[in-house]
Amino acid sequence: MPDPSGFLRYDRRLPARRPVAVRISDWREVYPQAGEELTREQATRCMDCGIPFCHNGCPLGNRIPDWNDLVRTGDWGTAIESLHATNNFPEFTGRLCPAPCEAACVLGINGGAPVTIKQVEVEIIDQAFDRDLVAPQPASVRSGRRVAVVGSGPAGLAAAQQLARAGHDVTVFERDEAIGGLMRFGIPDFKLEKRHIDRRLAQMQAEGVQFRTGVNVGVDVTAEQLRAEYDAVLLACGALVGRDTPETPGRALRGVHQAMAHLVAANRAVAAAGDGPVDAAAIDAAGKHVVIIGGGDTAADCLGVAHRQGAAGVHQLDLYPAAPHERDEERDPWPTWPWILREYAAHEEGGERLFAVAVQEFVDDGTGQVRAVRVAEVTVEKRDGRRILHVVPGSERELAADLVLLAIGFEGTEQQPLLAQFGVTRNRRGAVDARPDWQTDADGVFVAGDMHRGASLIVWAIAEGRAAAAGIHRYLDGAGELPAPVDPAAQALAAG
Repeated sequence: MPDPSGFLRYDRRLPARRPVAVRISDWREVYPQAGEELTREQATRCMDCGIPFCHNGCPLGNRIPDWNDLVRTGDWGTAIESLHATNNFPEFTGRLCPAPCEAACVLGINGGAPVTIKQVEVEIIDQAFDRDLVAPQPASVRSGRRVAVVGSGPAGLAAAQQLARAGHDVTVFERDEAIGGLMRFGIPDFKLEKRHIDRRLAQMQAEGVQFRTGVNVGVDVTAEQLRAEYDAVLLACGALVGRDTPETPGRALRGVHQAMAHLVAANRAVAAAGDGPVDAAAIDAAGKHVVIIGGGDTAADCLGVAHRQGAAGVHQLDLYPAAPHERDEERDPWPTWPWILREYAAHEEGGERLFAVAVQEFVDDGTGQVRAVRVAEVTVEKRDGRRILHVVPGSERELAADLVLLAIGFEGTEQQPLLAQFGVTRNRRGAVDARPDWQTDADGVFVAGDMHRGASLIVWAIAEGRAAAAGIHRYLDGAGELPAPVDPAAQALAAG
């Protein structure tokens, strides 16, 4: 039984972030480990509602009230079993997911403070690793069937682990030099230290998963070769095509980059440094005036990286007005995901956020290098599904800019040779469609994650990876059923 008065006795509390002056001098995670006392206190706030809407907010269907109560009573062993029953990688979601489950928590009704579900989740897995409660689960019987997984982000890894545990021989192909996809190369270490990826990969290797890095499928290995060697193929290549603004004057100037190019370069520099000092990245903000265009997670990641690289100053531009601090029940009724102003840790580290502004021109210094951006205040009108900008007269001005980073979203998966070789096409959103069984138009070729949905949350990637693994297992006539938390048409919780 949960504590019926826990939410009355305890307020919502998170562990204190590391001091700004300390954390911007290194690349370690912003949040320290919460500790058992705080975590058990916060888990006690869970009401174990008769209808736990947090289940609906989470595409994985995490058993949140169950493991909250197990944490409350100090049963960490059963708590991690409950958490792992629905989530292969809680150390990733607990650090990177924006927590739609918390938006759906009953305690959040009428502006209340939801349970710190995300923090409890990450503490369960951290405690589990500290207590040696995470062990490989190799299959006792092998199926003799072989599966190739192309892409090593959260969708591909989740599918690979599920299939390996079901007895199939799984090989994960990754074109980069290390496994992890954007978790490895796109997410800064101050949000996810890469040791968390490495220890999970060690578990998967012990379960029989094979990893092949530096292999560009469609170039180094053809689709024909995969079909000859494997009984099924899963495409989980992500949605890496960054949205651009080619029509803006000056876009071709030196110093104007896609945000992901900046993040990848920074991650590679941090990885190469090991425990030593970090050398300058290929795209570095040191001593520069930086302008980041975009208001989401990727923009905030660039902001944090720019601080740690020693930027002279940073402006972050958002096309839309500042969102409210609290949920607008008419616009986004509980338990849906609300449009609110999200303050990331990077925002307390410095920089200035500007809202309702748009870039009119990237200004040349006369040598082909950007020296400034010309911006104007704008209003945004939605008409027939299109976005129309209206510039406020007399509002134009320049912002100094030696480095400009475009963090304005993604346009889908890349048009790469393997698609044509498999006979798979992208839809108008740049994604790859799936049948109800997760197969593409090519029989035996499945798709999951951002490559299927478009750029989305890590929790959706893991959910789709698990579901696609269930589809592949059925296709291979595997014994029993694997869990399938979502179907290809599933969408986030929304008001009718």
